[in-house]
Amino acid sequence: MTALNRVPSLMVRASTASALTIAAVGGSIVAPGFAPEAEAATPATKALQVAASKKGSPYRWGATGPHRFDCSGLTLYSYKKAGKKLPRTAAQQYNKTRHISAGNRKAGDLVFFHSGSNVYHVGIYAGKGKIWHSPKSGDVVRLQKIWTRSVWYGRVK
Repeated sequence: MTALNRVPSLMVRASTASALTIAAVGGSIVAPGFAPEAEAATPATKALQVAASKKGSPYRWGATGPHRFDCSGLTLYSYKKAGKKLPRTAAQQYNKTRHISAGNRKAGDLVFFHSGSNVYHVGIYAGKGKIWHSPKSGDVVRLQKIWTRSVWYGRVK
């Protein structure tokens, strides 16, 4: 087996000479945009994956999973599975997060919908202006575009 054969085919985007050199000394190649598993598996990333895995689960007021959820029940459940504790309601969750601007939001941050100073709904930011959430009675957990500018963002500590 040659040194080049030991380099994963997806990672051979660096130059061939550098790939051979790295493989010859027993190293590995990290391509731009590929995070090591331990680095990629942040609580926010895990919570986002958990929420997405609940796609199609029915809404039920007061439910915290694992098969039915209200909005804050989904965020509470998702972050609990990621090793973080959140309070029960959307407003309480807002008060426990580090508030951030829309420009600093990242996938996995919480998105709080408000009317004036009253927080009435929460979802998990999925990127590209979309959230995973459990919208309302008669609906299911789903990915949806953020439909209003009356939102605040919070990062779970």
